[in-house]
Amino acid sequence: MIAVESAGLTDVGKKRKGNEDALVLDDALSLYMVADGMGGHLAGEIASNIVVDTIPDFLRDVQGVQGETSDLEDESLSTEAKRLLSSIDRANHEVFSSAQEKESCRGMGTTVSAIYFTDQTFIAANVGDSPIYLVHNGDIETVSVPHTVLAQQAALNPDKAERFESRYKHILTRAIGVNESVQSDICESQSFKNDIFILCSDGLSDKVSPEEIRDVVNIQSPAKACHTLVEIANKRGGDDNITVIVVKVIKTRKKGKCRIVKLFSRIADGLSNIPLIKIFKK
Repeated sequence: MIAVESAGLTDVGKKRKGNEDALVLDDALSLYMVADGMGGHLAGEIASNIVVDTIPDFLRDVQGVQGETSDLEDESLSTEAKRLLSSIDRANHEVFSSAQEKESCRGMGTTVSAIYFTDQTFIAANVGDSPIYLVHNGDIETVSVPHTVLAQQAALNPDKAERFESRYKHILTRAIGVNESVQSDICESQSFKNDIFILCSDGLSDKVSPEEIRDVVNIQSPAKACHTLVEIANKRGGDDNITVIVVKVIKTRKKGKCRIVKLFSRIADGLSNIPLIKIFKK
């Protein structure tokens, strides 16, 4: 069984009146999540809270997920990965339904990024642009897929992407609750002792580089690292809500060769094939 040390922190920042971010730290369930809400007055907060309530409840309800698992035909996905996908689908349904029922919630949505551990692997899934980082052997890499116009432009035409950064950086191509259905990106790979996972909202990732994040989590405990990273983001303006989770793997079941089981990524499909969600998060 994988054992971890985890911590999380959310902060309103220096410019916002309310906090539309939400997080899950559930060591018993081996689930860690960040959701960054968006919408009108209080709607973003409602959307993110629906997600952080719905997904853990779905995963705990072993009986309830029978016959409700996504992508059953895809044998490359583990049962746990399918369950996580299904839980995200359920959360999307709940947010979308709430938005249709309440005029004040029309157009609300949220990102979601999650790490879910099995006995030997980690599963990373996301919708939106809240990043998931992995620090392995001292190097940091992103194990989530940013669903933004800028990211898709960078994949299609890297030379021209820079000119669009300020305009398209926070326009999402996918979000929870905006449409009746949503496509998650997911990957599954073996976990190793001393691996460190960082999940955060863009209130942190916009202000602190991956290399700076790596340097902090490599020398500080998860709890201390969370406080340090939030403090850095606030010192650099704190323009948005700031949320971060740090999870360090302290014990694994056995060693093995790192293997990516499955990665869904449709960035290269092109902007013309993916409808834009015209919501500015800033």
